[in-house]
Amino acid sequence: MLLLSGNMLFAQNEHFTTRGTIEFEKSANMFALIKKLITPDNEAFFTPILESYKKTQSQFTKVKSTLTFNDNKTMYAPIESESANTIFSDLAMSGQPNVIYTDLDTKTSVTQKKVYEEVFMVKDSVRKITWKITDETREIAGYTCRRANALVMDSVYVVAFYTDKIPVSGGPESFSGLPGMILGLALPHENISWFATKVTDAPVEPKAMIIPKKGKVVTNKELVTTLKQLMKNWGPWAQPQMKALTL
Repeated sequence: MLLLSGNMLFAQNEHFTTRGTIEFEKSANMFALIKKLITPDNEAFFTPILESYKKTQSQFTKVKSTLTFNDNKTMYAPIESESANTIFSDLAMSGQPNVIYTDLDTKTSVTQKKVYEEVFMVKDSVRKITWKITDETREIAGYTCRRANALVMDSVYVVAFYTDKIPVSGGPESFSGLPGMILGLALPHENISWFATKVTDAPVEPKAMIIPKKGKVVTNKELVTTLKQLMKNWGPWAQPQMKALTL
């Protein structure tokens, strides 16, 4: 009886965060991303540029974003930063083109996506991800998180770390669907990751959850068709840019 009473008391005192803001840092390995653009047809041109880049630029670019969550809804938005003015500063995989509002109850999302000079408003259902939860754990931003693995877009391997102490099935960018908030996310073969640096448990201002409205309204399928047409003559640049803009 004493053991049962102790367990009940612990459960009553255990705190769960259902609203607040998470600060994320995205890291991109630029040396690896640029190297992937080199082909036998362009290596004479790009190899010296990459070597020069390595001497003057950091290997990893780091940008910040926030995920605000309340009432089973999330708003993911980048924090504007000054990017280095280099030949590779427009690589989509290292950037943050999305502002994403997700309703986890209706499983729908609205994404304001900047594609170079054009802005799209992508309205669709949330991505369905089949996660495989493992026994591995990791501490992130003060929370014990469990690892889960998945494959999206047929070929993109995803490693996520989520905590059930934030019982909201959300995460950075378009990743969700685990029994708790994703605080760490890595795409190892794409050389990018997102990790929470701070979680603030506090009431959310209504203005922080305003759904984006600016942009040409499309579905995910329509966006892919548009991007394919746009990049049909881009050669080796097309595939990584397409992948980054549709993650």
